[in-house]
Amino acid sequence: MTFVAFAVALLVSCKGGYSFTGASIPPNAKTISVATFPNYASLVNPQLSQKLTDDLRNLYASQTSLNVVNGDADLEVSGEITSYSTRAAALSSNDEVSMNRLTVTIKVKFVNNCDPDANFEQSFTRYRDYNAQLNFSSIESSLVSEIVSELCDDIFNKSVVNW
Repeated sequence: MTFVAFAVALLVSCKGGYSFTGASIPPNAKTISVATFPNYASLVNPQLSQKLTDDLRNLYASQTSLNVVNGDADLEVSGEITSYSTRAAALSSNDEVSMNRLTVTIKVKFVNNCDPDANFEQSFTRYRDYNAQLNFSSIESSLVSEIVSELCDDIFNKSVVNW
């Protein structure tokens, strides 16, 4: 019984340095800001910038004890959408396009004001293949949601999970 009480007390006392999501955040980091990601891609999806920014803010808010703020923060995420493209990904046996690929690339800058050694600038790319016979505009939203989710996970893992 005392071991269980000790284990619970130990877990409670570690708040800020570890979370059950695997995040490893400096104990003195209390805030994070996520700037809006401007869209500089030659082909622009008008919802992509807001969706990426909102989903990333929600991920940090739900998976860490950090307060998401505007402006200066202990941890700062900014970036831009650099590419949004769709192209043929596979041909059928009669040389017709059977699959297309939607690809999104973003450039991310992460600043850790508590530990500057953890700063990084990196591009992340994710894609989804889809049946070329489908109307792209009818499936674009679901493809973008899946890609954005993976991009957010990539940024989150690189910035606070340290795996």
